[in-house]
Amino acid sequence: MNELLVSIKNEIITAIEKDQITLPTLPEVALQVREAAADPDIDIRKLSSVITNDAALTARIIKVANSPLLRASRAIEDLKMAVSRLGIDYTANLATGLAMEQMFQATSDIIDEKMREVWNRSTEVAGISHVLARHYTKLKPDQATLAGLVHKIGVLPVLTYAEDNRKLLKDIPLLDELIDMSYPEIGSKILAAWEFPEALRLVPEEHVQFDRQVDAVDYADVVMVANLQSYVGTDHPVTQMDWSLISAFNRLGLSHEINTHEVEDLSDDMEAAMALLQS
Repeated sequence: MNELLVSIKNEIITAIEKDQITLPTLPEVALQVREAAADPDIDIRKLSSVITNDAALTARIIKVANSPLLRASRAIEDLKMAVSRLGIDYTANLATGLAMEQMFQATSDIIDEKMREVWNRSTEVAGISHVLARHYTKLKPDQATLAGLVHKIGVLPVLTYAEDNRKLLKDIPLLDELIDMSYPEIGSKILAAWEFPEALRLVPEEHVQFDRQVDAVDYADVVMVANLQSYVGTDHPVTQMDWSLISAFNRLGLSHEINTHEVEDLSDDMEAAMALLQS
């Protein structure tokens, strides 16, 4: 392991612990939605009134409620109908995930390109995670979607650091290596700061622990398999691994040789799930 990269990673984590690099915070609307959804007395009308302040988010939630993925029996025309159709927890997770997109923007072209890259990868993994959770587990598809969207959230402070230490921007392969080494641990710190449930906090670090052994399938397993699937057909290093040794496939009841994009029953759902997350 590159000693320089280890040193930079430790520097970033120390800076985070000393509040010299501020961890990203959820967009205001996502915070409000999650706070509202945590209220035991919340109802559809109250949650709708929180979301309705954000016109773009409102439109996207209505779009999701009308998606072929959810097979609504009639057209959903307004936010209250959409929340009623999706349910409070599903709506809160979806609103959190969709609102996060605004965090992946930067002033410098190189960093902005990296953030777009991470967000696009995250939406693909989230879409696959939704379909895997729905078809192969009893886990909640909306939680699996959110798990996919946050699995690389730890990249953001690394890119913030790179913006302040511009020599990294001149060596993109080094920056990419630093990102791969650092984002899992930093991601878990962010999700803990956001007070996400434990099942999701595990995801950034454990979705890359390919030898992990757990008693039952969980969101880290789902995101791990979804992430691997997202690289099928590329020359990414994970495609060179022996996937038959990865027990997450067994816990999902899937063959390690499956290509979810080509399975007839899944491909339409996969397309629909990814379409939901694109703005």
